[in-house]
Amino acid sequence: MSGSDNKTKPTEISPADFVAEVEHPVRKADAERLLDLFGKITGLSPRMWGPSLIGYGEYHYEYETGRKGDFMMTGFSPRKANQVVYIMPGYTDRSEMLARLGKHKMGKSCLYINKLADINMDVLEEIISDGFAEMKDKYPDWKA
Repeated sequence: MSGSDNKTKPTEISPADFVAEVEHPVRKADAERLLDLFGKITGLSPRMWGPSLIGYGEYHYEYETGRKGDFMMTGFSPRKANQVVYIMPGYTDRSEMLARLGKHKMGKSCLYINKLADINMDVLEEIISDGFAEMKDKYPDWKA
């Protein structure tokens, strides 16, 4: 494989407009809060990636298989079932922080949170900051 195989690319949709259209009132309020939190942590403006991901920063990856592309460094998505928080890279052991976070589920590079009221926001901030710092170190040519 070669070229950019990632189908999730930046769009021109406004993240604030996207969040304003979220129907679930708690999910919408939580997404507004996450817009502020991610902006504070990263110092970056959000961009939509595909139809539903709100991302901050961008990095270029290239795997040994030849697959390469660009993707957001961190971000979130207000899904119908829960908030999904993307913490890249996903394989770093953050078990100590996750133990203090509160009610959540884990994927490879993401946290599933039903509502922000279920978690410790200071710990979430710590996790996002840690993941973003690690991405900046791993991908020194990242873009805002």
